[in-house]
Parts: sequence; structure tokens; C-alpha cells
Amino acid sequence: MNQPDRQLWDGMLTHLREHHAPTYRHWFSELEPVGVADGAFWLRSGTDNHRDYLQRSCSEHFNDAALAVSGRLLPVRFIGPNDAAPTIPTPGRKTTKPSRPAPTSTADQGMSEPPLRDAPVEPENRAAAPSGAGGLQSGYIEPSPRSAPIRDHGLVINPDYGFENFVQGPSNRLAHAAAVAVAQKPGRTYNPLFIHGGVGLGKTHLLQAICLTIREAQPGASIYYTSCDGFITQFMDAVQAGQMGDFRHRFRDLDVLVIDDIHFLAKRERTQEEFFHTFNSLYQMNKQIVLSSDAAPEEIPDLEDRLVSRFKSGLVAKMDAPDYESRVAIVKTKGKLRGINLTSEVAEFIAARVDTNIRELEGTIVTLHMRSAVEGRPLSIELVREALADRGETEHTDLSIQMVLDAVAAFYRVRPAELMSKRRHRSVAIPRQVCMFLARKHTRHSLEEVGLTFGGRDHTTVMHAVRMIETRLTQDDDLGGVIRSIEDKLRLSKSV
Repeated sequence: MNQPDRQLWDGMLTHLREHHAPTYRHWFSELEPVGVADGAFWLRSGTDNHRDYLQRSCSEHFNDAALAVSGRLLPVRFIGPNDAAPTIPTPGRKTTKPSRPAPTSTADQGMSEPPLRDAPVEPENRAAAPSGAGGLQSGYIEPSPRSAPIRDHGLVINPDYGFENFVQGPSNRLAHAAAVAVAQKPGRTYNPLFIHGGVGLGKTHLLQAICLTIREAQPGASIYYTSCDGFITQFMDAVQAGQMGDFRHRFRDLDVLVIDDIHFLAKRERTQEEFFHTFNSLYQMNKQIVLSSDAAPEEIPDLEDRLVSRFKSGLVAKMDAPDYESRVAIVKTKGKLRGINLTSEVAEFIAARVDTNIRELEGTIVTLHMRSAVEGRPLSIELVREALADRGETEHTDLSIQMVLDAVAAFYRVRPAELMSKRRHRSVAIPRQVCMFLARKHTRHSLEEVGLTFGGRDHTTVMHAVRMIETRLTQDDDLGGVIRSIEDKLRLSKSV
């Protein structure tokens, strides 16, 4: 590597920090610049996981940084620690353009332009990435003669989501311990592992940590990580294309199947039938199954009893919202991953003001990073205060869900616990809808968070409740009086 290449890379790092703060990670500085060859700038990552993540999630921003620093179109290519590097031409000497070595797997295509995910792989390249050949499944499969292959909907694995970056606490200790056990002995401990909890509490982090750990310990393991929506889409594509054999080959010839947001199987009878057989096939071969959901198995609406039974046959672990101490640790960890040094005072300030979920905490850190870089200001309490105000956060929330819950329960003379229960009797159902309506109107909590408070209900249930009350308010003057009366009590309680 010559000095101009190092200067180019240093300039790109600065550009990424200042203009692509949400993408920037502290480990970018550990990437090794190989040099310019074949009209591209080559970077070597420390692990295959980092290489794959960069190729799939960061190429656009790296290309923008290269253009900004070099002043010319210079695509960036990534190679792993064991990938052959291109021959870098010596300045002033003519060199023969080297042939690129063929990748050993789909994941090793850092040496060439990666194929479009929706495009079929040419026949001569398919043999390089057979199903079950190891690593995360690429999703490319042998197409049937009558149509193009079904599209792959595998998700990107984020190398930041390792167990080492997961903050343990009382709210997630069981789920974390179970995930570690599964990653160490897939198919032999908790199978299936079913993790559930509200939005933004770290379920996806644990799922990806399992994938990363198994891949590192067992490079030959065949792992497929996707969302429930991805499974549904691929199933529908396969049915329409007459490629069910290919679909089943993709999802059943695996060592580990990991599916996020499995609650979206609700009300999809044909997809539930197919997943039932996929589940049985993997389970009978002692292949590991890991699932996440916003709700416990028995609380997913319109889910077949036989699937509920199978989901509960392994270990079901719940994740709750992190406590204050955990939030402080999370803020510091997320900041470190982005190369931000947060003082304890700033971290504690953020944790005290943002108490909803981890995703909100991370969003606050991204905002702070961006403002600090753009405005050239240190990460002080004052900057944090301004950033929270711009995001719609306040130091003291006007009303909490608990205040709304207590006011509605007092008016209707029911216990708050009944409003949060699964009971559907009219004496409880209507007050619960009123409570959801007021919680959405007077608090900053999302649909998902409101639903979580009321017995772990889905966000669509909250939307339905809000619409029902809004419709009734146009037709029922008495209900309008009830709402105004409860709101008056809420205003009084807020002023006390």
C-alpha cells in the first residue's frame, strides 16, 4: 500500500464520520486499505462477517466517500481476511490485468461485483455455493426449467450484534442465557428457542448473535436468517412459480433456521401449514430453530393450536423493557460502537429521558452523533437537551400511560389490572379502548408500546381501538362527555 492509498482511506473515514453518522462504526478504522486495482479501491476486513455486512449494507456510502475524497467515480470493493487480493499495479509500470480468482462461496464474492439479489445466478457459478455449503445461506438455488428462481429474502447479519455487545439486565437475563446456550450447542439444548417481547428490546440482537457465534465456531454450518415476511413472500413466489421443491430445499436442508417476527404468521392458513411441515422436518433432524415474536405463542391471534404447541415445546423466554442501569450501559455500548466517547453524565442524562426501548436510545445517539459532527460541538448535556427537544422528547413527559390507566380505571370503577388483562367482556373492553385512545392522544408512546402495556396486544389492536373511539365520538355525545371528564382529571393530576 502506498501513501496516496492511505491518504485516500483516511479522508474516506473522515467523510463517513461526518456525513454518514448512522452508518459509521468504530471498527471501520480497522479496515486495511489494499489499494486501487481494476478501477476500484479495495479494502480488507478482519472477518468474513464484516466483509459480508459491508458488501450488503455499506457499499453506497463507501462509494460516496471515495467519490468525495478522490473527485472521481471509484467503486469500493471488500475482501475478507483469507480472500486473495488483486494485484496492485506499481506506479510507472505497466502490468497485465490479473484474472480474478473464483470465489469459493456466494459469501466470498468480495472479489467481484456482487450479483443483484433478484437476479438468477449463471449456471457456471451456482456450483460454487451449494445449499448447505456453510455460512449464511445465500438464497440462490437451482431454478426449475420453467421459470426464474424465487428471490432470496435473507436478512443482513450485523457484526455489531454479537453477544459481547449485548447488555444483560434483569429484563433479558433468561433470553440472553438461552441464546448463548443455543449458540454453543445448536439443536442440543433449547429447541426451539422462542424469544418474545415488545418492540426495540433486543430480540433481533440476540437472534443475530446466535448466527454470528455459530458461524464462527462452525464455518460449515448451514444457517438461514430471515423475517417471517421473507418466509411468506418466498412461499407465495414458490407457489406461483411452481417451485415448491426449491422452496422446501432452501428451508429444510439447514442446520439452523432463524426467523424474526414470527407473529406475522397470524391469519395465514396456507403459510402456517407449510411452516408446520418445515418446523417438523427440521425438528425431527435435531436442527436448531430460533424464533422471535412481539407476543407469546398463545397470544398470537389466529395461530393454529398445533403451531402454538410446537413453539412452546422448547424454551419460551420473555424480554422486558430495560431498567435505568441497563439503559445507561446500553447508551455507552451503542456510543462506543459508533466511535463516540460519552461521559457518564451524558449517558445517564439520556437514559433518564428516553425510557421506552433500545431502538429509541440508539436513535438518540445517532442524532447526537450527527449534530456533534455537523455543528462541531462537543457531546454536552446542552446538546443532548436540544437533540431530545428536536426529536419530540421532553425532560418530563406530560402524561404517562400509567396516569391514563389509573384515571380511566377510576372513572369506570374497574381495576387497572383488568384493563391490562386478556378479558374481552364489554365492561372491560370499552374502558380499555378508551384507555388506548387517550394513551395515544396524550402520551408520546408508540402503538406497539401502548399495545405492550395492555396485555402484550398487537399494534393493530391499538389502531382498531383508536378508530373505534374516534368513530363513536362522532355519533355518541355521552362518550364525548366521558372523554372530556377523564381528560379534566388528567389535567388536574398533571398540575399537582
